[in-house]
Amino acid sequence: MNQNILKLFIEKGFLLDREMLEFLNELKDEEIAKEIINKIAIISKQKIITKNLVNQNLEKIKPIFFELDLDRKRLIEKFFVNVSISVEVKKETKLEENTYTDTILKIINPHVKIISSPVMLSQKLEVKDFVKHFRNRFIFMKSLLQQRTELENLTSIDKLGKSNKLFSLIGIVNSKNVTKNKNILLEIEDFTGKVKLLVNQNKEEIFQKAKEIVLDDVVGFKCSGNKDFLFVNDIFYPDSFVKDKHRSEEESYALFISDIHIGSTNFLEQNFNKFISWVNGINCDSEQKEMIKKIKYIFIVGDNIDGIGVYPGQEKYLSIKDIKEQYNVLANYLKKIPRNISIIMCAGQHDGVRVAEPQPPIGDDFGEALYELPNLYLVSNPSVVEIEGKNGKVGIKVLMYHGASMHALINEIEELRLINAHHSPARVVKHFLLRRHLAPIHGNMVYIPHPDDDPMIIRESPDIIATGDLHKPDIDKYNGTLIICSSCWQSITPFEEKVGNKPDPCKVPILNLKTGAIRILDFSYLEEDKECNETEDQKKFPEKSPTSC
Repeated sequence: MNQNILKLFIEKGFLLDREMLEFLNELKDEEIAKEIINKIAIISKQKIITKNLVNQNLEKIKPIFFELDLDRKRLIEKFFVNVSISVEVKKETKLEENTYTDTILKIINPHVKIISSPVMLSQKLEVKDFVKHFRNRFIFMKSLLQQRTELENLTSIDKLGKSNKLFSLIGIVNSKNVTKNKNILLEIEDFTGKVKLLVNQNKEEIFQKAKEIVLDDVVGFKCSGNKDFLFVNDIFYPDSFVKDKHRSEEESYALFISDIHIGSTNFLEQNFNKFISWVNGINCDSEQKEMIKKIKYIFIVGDNIDGIGVYPGQEKYLSIKDIKEQYNVLANYLKKIPRNISIIMCAGQHDGVRVAEPQPPIGDDFGEALYELPNLYLVSNPSVVEIEGKNGKVGIKVLMYHGASMHALINEIEELRLINAHHSPARVVKHFLLRRHLAPIHGNMVYIPHPDDDPMIIRESPDIIATGDLHKPDIDKYNGTLIICSSCWQSITPFEEKVGNKPDPCKVPILNLKTGAIRILDFSYLEEDKECNETEDQKKFPEKSPTSC
């Protein structure tokens, strides 16, 4: 166990003192060790983890320990000073609303497990880091494609001979061009070499698939010919498939929002207050109040504030020109949400974190007020969160990604450009799932290569993928994964008006975690007795539409 813990911390760029190593070894829980790494990295910005450092920041990382068994809680209480987490729950203890203690909250709240929330410390990057990053991506995608039975006679590029035959190749796309005869010419590469492939326009179905290929895609090809000239007969992506549906055992709900943009002059304050009031059961009929009691989760998928200096001239459109004050205002709103609801929040381009992806969780340097909320979980962008996993049962896995790379994918894929996919974000998300990657094109996104793993890979097909960024609500399904694209709380900005993007604000998807039914709540109307009109998503899912909000 010692060696595993040491290796884990070294890979993350940390050093441990002897006391912390002995503690983690006695705790015997690598998942908790990972969470400590992530939390301490955000809070302290230190690379040497000592007992004193953890002690100083114990209140901020204490929620990590609440899901442990009693013996491990006692070990923590013995090791650290001024901490008490071994609490027994008395039978049928009746509590007044909003009088929960932080400790009891963590026990009665639904289980939230952070599966993946990568945190990468600043470091000097070299060419070899990018090479290793892409090699790791290729190895993972290849392992998925090798499972496809359609890719018969799979071979490597260096094994291609002079004789004509049928075979399959897996490669990463280096270049893509259209010939003068309107065919598509691809150059692909594996670990053994490079080769060019021709996709004939007369093979219409395959040609349409080839048109969607973007640079750096890892793709499987069924080919014919020899090493001098290869023709493509079919194309396969790594693709995403959910085999088993995971649901909650009892009726409960999750809400999905994003792009609040606190601090913007375009922030729709009255509408957001209406949403907060609704979550508290104000101005609702009895049927809605019963549903509200069963809301356990709110996912907030990035761009929580408008930020400072995100684009030139932004200060003209800011009502709050201090980034810490923007987070203070956001925290005041979130404090009004009932504490029995777990809030899971990731960052976006406008938040007070680096622009390069993966983006770390919002830190206490700017978002200190957020760390005072006991029911708030701050995660990276992207991240994977599991909810409703209990009694040994696998929970519902939610992949959160704000969605900055969607713009690049729309520009590169003709099908998305022609349908103006900025208005249909779920169509873009399907391409993420098809490729098993959230930002496949090198050079079109600012990212930080990871030497051990590409954090933008979709390693496990999620039950739900939640995005934001495009300010348009959209719902769809893809091979068993529910796609939820969130709306925004900001009216049209001068930039959106300039590029022709029309946001559809104040729409809130609400998902029944037991049945899988989803509705769209509409908070764009301010009259208290105004019923919600149907949105486009509700027309697509009429049996899942709400009557009013």
